[in-house]
This record gives sequence, structure tokens and C-alpha cells, in this order.
Amino acid sequence: MTIAVGGSLVAAAPAQAAPAVMITKVYYDSPGSDKGSNSSLNAEYVRLTNKRSTVINLKGWYVRDKAGYTYKFTSDYRVGAGTSIIIHTGKGTNRGTQRYWGRSWYVWNNTGDTAYLRNSSGSLVDSCTWRSRGSGYTYC
Repeated sequence: MTIAVGGSLVAAAPAQAAPAVMITKVYYDSPGSDKGSNSSLNAEYVRLTNKRSTVINLKGWYVRDKAGYTYKFTSDYRVGAGTSIIIHTGKGTNRGTQRYWGRSWYVWNNTGDTAYLRNSSGSLVDSCTWRSRGSGYTYC
């Protein structure tokens, strides 16, 4: 596409499509003091949302933080159109839209971090960054 700017023709950059799956919220500071209880760990989470009108299989996709802590979808995991899933930091039984990382300590840094979502080929799909403690969570 070419547009006119001040009498000159300039090529416009192509519009970027929104990612199929997006990081829509990170609860990086669970309520209360960080004592490492499983309930506290599970109150720390990342939410992913399928923004498409079709089912997406997340097999091989992964979420990680700046330090390299990684949660990977190792088997078929289909997310319905418009559906959100929650990946809790602590331990639990994976059911429906609730997934558990199985960690015994916190992943997301309260004072700033970045959550990365990559597909099965390792390409960056989405990311979400926060730089201060703030409210303990951020919408992305």
C-alpha cells in the first residue's frame, strides 16, 4: 500500500495482526506475604486468551520469564475460541482451563519482569512487561 505524504509517495508498513493467543493478565504478587505456601504460589499466575474464532492447539508452546523459568505445554492442549486459561505457579491438578506449573517458589518478580509466550517453533507470540510493584497484577 502506498500513501501520499506531503506530496511524496511513501510505502505504508503492513498492519500487524493481533496474536492468536495473548497474555492478557499476570498476577505477579499474590495477596499477603510471600511465604511460599502452595495457596500463595497458586494465587500468582499468568492468563492466556485465545483471541481467534477457532480452536488453537498449544502443544509445544511455552511461557517464560526473564530469568528463564519455563512452563511448556508438552502434550495436546486445545484452547477454544475466546477462551482464557490460567497457569498457576504452584502445584495442583491440571483441569480444564486451570494449569499448574508445579513450582515450589515464585516465578514472577514483584518489582518488574517480562512474561513471554512462544509457539512450538520458538517464535515470540506475545509478551507483557511490568516495571514496578504497583497493584500486584497487570493487564496486558
